[in-house]
Amino acid sequence: MTHLSEALPLEHGGALPNRIAKSAMSERLGTAEGAPSAELVRLYERWGQGGSGLLITGNVMVDPSALGETGNVSVQDEAHLAALSAWASAAQVKGARVWMQINHPGRQSPRTLSKVPVAPSAIRLEGAGPAFARPRALLDEEVHAIVRRFAMTARIAERAGFDGVQIHGAHGYLISQFLSPRTNQRDDAWGGDAPRRRRFLLEIVRAIRAEVGRGFSLGLKLNSADFQRGGFSEEESMALLEVLDGEAIDLFEISGGTYESAKMFEETLPTHQSSQRREAFFLEYVERARARVRTPLLLTGGFRTLAGMQEALETGAVDVIGMARPIALEPDLPNLLLGGIRDAALPVRLATGSKKIDAVLQGAWYQRQIDRLGRGLEPDPRLSRARVLGGYLLRRRVTAWTPEG
Repeated sequence: MTHLSEALPLEHGGALPNRIAKSAMSERLGTAEGAPSAELVRLYERWGQGGSGLLITGNVMVDPSALGETGNVSVQDEAHLAALSAWASAAQVKGARVWMQINHPGRQSPRTLSKVPVAPSAIRLEGAGPAFARPRALLDEEVHAIVRRFAMTARIAERAGFDGVQIHGAHGYLISQFLSPRTNQRDDAWGGDAPRRRRFLLEIVRAIRAEVGRGFSLGLKLNSADFQRGGFSEEESMALLEVLDGEAIDLFEISGGTYESAKMFEETLPTHQSSQRREAFFLEYVERARARVRTPLLLTGGFRTLAGMQEALETGAVDVIGMARPIALEPDLPNLLLGGIRDAALPVRLATGSKKIDAVLQGAWYQRQIDRLGRGLEPDPRLSRARVLGGYLLRRRVTAWTPEG
């Protein structure tokens, strides 16, 4: 019987000290130059003390001219190596492994940051109004250049002392755009059928592995599906996992959705009876995947109770339990669960009934908790929804189409 406290050996990079991971949240605490700020370092020192075996950072962009949000850290060279090293060291203070999540937003870069974003095809983000511009289709040589950028960022992360990187291949960002027939309508070496649509991701995986040492971990965040008609389906996702199973990846994280169908940002528990009973959003998909791949699986989304986490581990389908927002509110939650002091995360109900308002409200509320931790304060579960939302919108100048990453 697997327990949350057990270590998980990885093919590369040793072992995770336990089965709890803090999954990525977009901290938005980078400097204007794209470096980690002192607040970001302080935040990860606090999370590093909380007991998670693995800490996965929020979006680190591989191209400073292509940001998903204001406040993203970006890495294109070693100009900020000292700050990156301080960030990694702070997270490792109590023995946690820390992975840098690396990403390119593609068309999911707001107009305020990218007047002409790039994408596999010139297909605009639906339902976003004027917030996102119509993208330009990438040229072949530009696709190759982005592959090299991912590999370079991974190499710099390794030099800075990170234990690994996680490629963000989900949530409608550039890799996800290449994978989906809805957003990739090319008919060249990078699109036209499933094998060509997945080439971009495979090239990135292989380029990173060629650039880093054998002891450096490589993870991948992948959608179980886009939840859009004509998009990346569960069948394609499962087939891709089988292909990737032989590519020296240490951990698959399963998620789902895009900005157009934001399943990953929903705060409510799953409505399907079996999923509701077992908490996790994508557990049934992971159970099917487990029968087809040997790579360890990390599942994030919906976990709130020790019983639900332990049951997911005991099925053998899940190897690592991912939590994000609960750890933003309770940075010591992993220690409390592992030590038998608590059996569940604090309950939080922020929903108003409007999906668009909730997407901003929930992101804003948890962002404020992250900001407090970065300033050396403790989170405040009593923060007013109205005041947080109003203050966040004024300070960040975000729209309802800038959800947490």
